Amino acid sequence: MSSPIEQAPAPNEATPGSAFQCWQQGYGVIRHSEQTSARVRELASKLVSAGHQPDEDTVYRKLIALDRLTSAGLWLVVHMTYCNRVDIAGAPLAAQDFKASPEGHTGGALNMVPAYAAYLALNNLTGTTRSWLMGQGHCVAAVDALNVLTGNLHPEQRTRYLAPEGLSRLASDFYSYRQKPDGTMAAPLGSHVNPHTAGGIIEGGYLGFAELQYAHMPLPGESLVAFLSDGAAEEQRGSDWIPRWWRAEDCGLVLPVMIANGRRIEQRTELGTREGLERFEQHLQHRGFDPVRFDGRDPAAFVCAMYDMEQALAAHGAAAQQGETSYPVRIPYGIAETVKGYGFYGAGENAAHNLPLPGNPRMDARSRELFNEYATPLWVKPQELNLAVSELNEHSQQGRPLERDHPLALRRPSEPAIPVLPWAQNKCSPMTAVDEFFKALVADNPELRPRVGNPDELASNRLKGVLDSLKHRVNDPENEAESVHGKIITALNEEAVVSACLANKAGLNLVASYEAFCVKMLGAIRQELIFARHQKEVGRPPQWLGLPVIATSHTWENGKNEQSHQDTSFCEALLGEMSDVSRVIFPADYNSALAILPSVYRERGRISCLVIPKRERPCVFNGSEAEALARHGALVVDEDTSAGEEPLLLIANGA
Repeated sequence: MSSPIEQAPAPNEATPGSAFQCWQQGYGVIRHSEQTSARVRELASKLVSAGHQPDEDTVYRKLIALDRLTSAGLWLVVHMTYCNRVDIAGAPLAAQDFKASPEGHTGGALNMVPAYAAYLALNNLTGTTRSWLMGQGHCVAAVDALNVLTGNLHPEQRTRYLAPEGLSRLASDFYSYRQKPDGTMAAPLGSHVNPHTAGGIIEGGYLGFAELQYAHMPLPGESLVAFLSDGAAEEQRGSDWIPRWWRAEDCGLVLPVMIANGRRIEQRTELGTREGLERFEQHLQHRGFDPVRFDGRDPAAFVCAMYDMEQALAAHGAAAQQGETSYPVRIPYGIAETVKGYGFYGAGENAAHNLPLPGNPRMDARSRELFNEYATPLWVKPQELNLAVSELNEHSQQGRPLERDHPLALRRPSEPAIPVLPWAQNKCSPMTAVDEFFKALVADNPELRPRVGNPDELASNRLKGVLDSLKHRVNDPENEAESVHGKIITALNEEAVVSACLANKAGLNLVASYEAFCVKMLGAIRQELIFARHQKEVGRPPQWLGLPVIATSHTWENGKNEQSHQDTSFCEALLGEMSDVSRVIFPADYNSALAILPSVYRERGRISCLVIPKRERPCVFNGSEAEALARHGALVVDEDTSAGEEPLLLIANGA
């Protein structure tokens, strides 16, 4: 297949003419290929036909504005890496204007600028605020830069960065490490996506988890743009399973867009070669995707691709719902072909990842010259930029929320109705308490989407009732335990199944695994805990319902499988996390397991690790004792008050 980024004429400012011709001339380093130009004509026609825009010239004017916004975003990103101040008049900077110790993931952030700018423009063109996430959270400078330029900010960033010296403050704050006297960060800015990032929902510090989560995030009627990393596609197993899980009946539209810049930190990726990219495209086709390759240097190409992808998936989902086709439906998948660090010095080199210039511009005159030389074409006149922003910022006229407040960023599911189950009297498996409770919980709350994360052996872990009622989600059921519309995400991959539940912040979740294998989930869970804690610290605590991760077949009952199946690392690691977002619980019997579950699901923004045996255990506690244990966390079972005896304290934990 020919590359979509081959033909791109240089802009010619001397050419007046129609709005389309003006757009076609590009701006600064932004070029529009013949292929993209043809797609833009088709897009304009579709938007007018759908009633989104009054005429095609309006579409072209908005795309002209998009070019200016993108160029300004590129300009601001390189300043955030290298500079203490910016000059909005575009004058060359002097040595003292640069940071003593520059820092930033510059190349990836530059590649994300046209992507995120296009997301903002697509929302404006269609009058709909979609959700977004970015797997490569280290590229946050692109998002912060464009959010500041467009005013899409939380109050703390609005106060700091929309002031007269706001852009200089933004550049100075980036990677500044300055702290307040209490040890918290002085600036509402981070090195990765964080709760200060307007609309940010995952940190993206651990590549690969966004790929596992995005299909399980939006509800029907919602749409999510997922910006993904080509490096993560090499790293993370399960990123190509999305067609296995996506169902129009309980999933919103998903638009995966890979930024294929061909480089990781020290070397190129396999996708950095033409052959590797074509093999990946074929792999996607075999896995149930419809790959869409386009020019990742051109924001208009992103807009065209995302619009067409959304329309195609909506049509595929409707056809499946009407019985005209079967699952899995093909999932459009955007591949944005680009060069790492495009738009600035050093593009395509290893150095583009972090600091593309050969030296520090504060100390090195040649690097200073290069910075000014390459930043100049990116600069946009302030009046021109203001017009571009006003062209794309029409939220109030369109009656839609800012991208800061997209649906996934404001998840607050309703309080669940908690079932009341009878206490047990006889010897039984404590895991059957989980089984009976979760089955009843789902039945009592039909408006809350259920997800069960299952690495395997659900029945062995005594969750037979959950299996019978919710069923494995598969494409081709072979028995009564499977269904095309099952709610149980089963894969022999702990990261993939826990990610399905971490992503389902709109509903009810349950994860259960052998204790020894829960360790593989730890990275994904810890990313969630960090983000949740930071949300609390900034005063916007997460509102998703509590999530239990159950470690069963635990160390004390798994001796038959020897030490490979005996590992207490998972609960020990979570004991080291902050207790307001993470707790570890050791129920001793059926009743103590049943008593703790209501509080687990009533909580907001907290993950609970429950270490529960699956083998039958005697009922040690009656109902009132179990409730007291759940309420206080500990219970005095017996006490010898004999006079004259030396006190002896015996503590039993779990079973």
